[in-house]
Order: sequence, then structure tokens, then C-alpha cells
Amino acid sequence: MRHRGETSFVRFQGTANYITSPALEDAVNVSLALGRPLLLKGEPGTGKTLLASSVADALAMPLIRWHIKSTTIAADGLYVYDTVQRLHDSRFGDADVSDIRRYIKLGPLGRSFASDEQVVLLIDEVDKADIEFPNDLLNELDTMEFTVTETGDEIRAKHRPFVVITSNNEKELPDAFLRRCVFHYIEFPDAGLMRRIVAVHHPDLASKVIDQCMDVFYKLRSLNGIRKKPSTSELIDWIAALKRSGMDLKRLKKGIPFAGTLLKQEQDLDLIAGGLF
Repeated sequence: MRHRGETSFVRFQGTANYITSPALEDAVNVSLALGRPLLLKGEPGTGKTLLASSVADALAMPLIRWHIKSTTIAADGLYVYDTVQRLHDSRFGDADVSDIRRYIKLGPLGRSFASDEQVVLLIDEVDKADIEFPNDLLNELDTMEFTVTETGDEIRAKHRPFVVITSNNEKELPDAFLRRCVFHYIEFPDAGLMRRIVAVHHPDLASKVIDQCMDVFYKLRSLNGIRKKPSTSELIDWIAALKRSGMDLKRLKKGIPFAGTLLKQEQDLDLIAGGLF
């Protein structure tokens, strides 16, 4: 655990529920040591978002999540001035509407700065926002401070948050933004790592059954013409569906039950229905 005033560096080594590769652990620890945001890319379902909560658990830090949408602007992460509530109070309430601070609501980035302890800040799917969004964050991520325009209050980070930023490669990110990040691409797990991940989520599953399920899973991913390859999270869900159904897993040799848990495109389901699997 990290305590206030400590200068020693605490290393992240994964958790019991989140299996990491040595390369990912190195990326996290370099980012922690340098105080730089960690930018994660990789296929959907490879655990980019879950990494932030795992780091928070491992290092005993609170987690603040900022899920980015197409309409999100960088200023939302700092604070919001609730003019609608102030107008409502001025007409119908008995609150002191002259105190503007009552209507300033800190956003996820603002709360991470104002926290009395170091936090993990997850900026999830940064590439969903407008192309200028990452650049609009640069100054605050560098200086770890900002000013509330309406009150003149300055918010300075008491502790530099550990920032985890995820991207699904929907948009190219600006070079100036990339220069300020530690970058890591989460490779899709090989069979050995995948077996360890499955065992964490389904510890009661027999080894031969895991082999069967993984054989089906990797064959699907290598199928020619498949549009959306099944991900790690979909494999975990598929195995859970098989277990809860009470099905004799020998039936896996005769088809793929609950295929819609693994495949999410009509064309992909047509591929296996047509006997290509």
C-alpha cells in the first residue's frame, strides 16, 4: 500500500483476478515511475478497461472512471457550472444563488486533482470524442492544475493521479498527445496465457474441457472470412453459458452451442451454419 509522504516506488504485478504479461506490467510500472499517462490499445475484450481497476486494487488507490462519448468535451472532465440548477433555485428555491460555488460540480479529472489521496483515473475510449479532445487535455495533464473561470478558484493536484487511457483505434490520436504518454499495445493472449485467464474465471473447469473450449475458440478466430473475431470476454461468457446450461460438453464436437455468445455478426454466424467450421 502507498502512504502519504512515501517516496518508495510500488510495483504493479497484476492481481489474482487480472492476469498480466511481463510487458504490460513493465508498461504500468514505467508509467507510474514517470508520472505519465498510460495509453492502452488492443482488440476489444483484451482487458484494457479492467486494467485500471486492477491497478487500483493492487495499489490500494481509489478509482475514478471517465467514460468518453462522442459528445464529450475536455472541459467536462474539469468541472461543470450547473446554470440550470441555479436558475431553478432562483425561481423556486430558497438557496443563496449568489454563491456560485454551490453550482460548480467537479468532473472526473477535477475530482482526481482534488482528492486527498492518489487515485487511478480511467479515461475510457478516448478515441470516441472529437479529434481535438486529446489535445484539449494536454495542459491540465501536464500541469495538474486548472482554474474555475466563474470563481477564480485554482484546483491543484495534491497527488498526481495515475492516468490510464484506452483507445480502440477508431481515430488517430495527435502526436503531441502521444508524446506525453507511455504506450502499450495489449497483444491478444496466446493459448498459455488464455488458459490462465480462463482458470481464474472458471477454476472448477476440468483441464480437458478447457482444452475443448479453447480449441473451438481459436479455430473461430482463425476462420477465413470472419468479420468480428471473438474476444477474451466472450470466451469467458461462452464457457459460463455452457456451464449454466448443464450441457454435456461432449456436444462441442458436433457444433457450437450458444454461438451468439461468441459471434456477434450475422455473417459470422452464417459462416459456421454453412459448414465452414
